[in-house]
Amino acid sequence: MASITFAVDEELKKKLSKFLWVNLSELARQELVKEKKLNEQFKEFKKIVSKSKLTEKDAEQLSDKVKSSMHEGLKKRGLL
Repeated sequence: MASITFAVDEELKKKLSKFLWVNLSELARQELVKEKKLNEQFKEFKKIVSKSKLTEKDAEQLSDKVKSSMHEGLKKRGLL
């Protein structure tokens, strides 16, 4: 596995030194993995959305139908 070194300013180093029990290398690795996964998911989302024919008006109509349906469902269950 490759190794990466990060430079941080003195102020951040002082703040981080208060958390000696935290494995900062593991924390940074996990955050980088999460960021990579989010980036991949966003690229996939953009790919799907770019092919969509759904207009803003269509989305508003769909939203109105969902809200109405949810409202009716809650009323039937006595929650409204």
